[in-house]
Amino acid sequence: MNQKLKTSIAYTKNLFVTGAIAKTSRFAEVGVCKNIPKDDHKTIVEFGVGHGNITQEILNTISATSKLYAFEVNKNFCEHVKKTIQDPRLILINDGAENLGIHVKDSIDAVVSSIPFSFFGKEKGLKIIQNAYDLMSDNCYFSQVLYTKFNFKKFQQIFEDCEITSNKKLITEYVYHCRKVRN
Repeated sequence: MNQKLKTSIAYTKNLFVTGAIAKTSRFAEVGVCKNIPKDDHKTIVEFGVGHGNITQEILNTISATSKLYAFEVNKNFCEHVKKTIQDPRLILINDGAENLGIHVKDSIDAVVSSIPFSFFGKEKGLKIIQNAYDLMSDNCYFSQVLYTKFNFKKFQQIFEDCEITSNKKLITEYVYHCRKVRN
């Protein structure tokens, strides 16, 4: 069985965890990473590692002295990423985004996420966004890939500056870019 089919089966089996039936498109990988700082000694957070395609794009973007805290609730996905991405900048955490503050004590310079906010209750979704916002430095971005515009209002409740872009080839794939302007 080819890797693309294996990936689709893994995502489908875990639909309510991943919120997807396939890995994100190249458009989303690049788009969600466009606001990651490339300077030295930055702390980046990823929510929803999946099979690591966005994780690899983040690692390709950040400096050699930066670090990536990558959260994934699915243990099998974590094991897959451990085998396929060996990079000392990657700190893989088998836990949910709602537990960010337990694992990350540094100020965050960017958040990249593909977690399925549509499957979370309103309070859990807002808590995840607020916890990230509270740890983020000023003028940094929380970038989110989703398959609906529905959750955009949650981000607008917390962030001062929000925009949304869409993939013209996949009309239901959106990237939110939400910037923290001030403390």
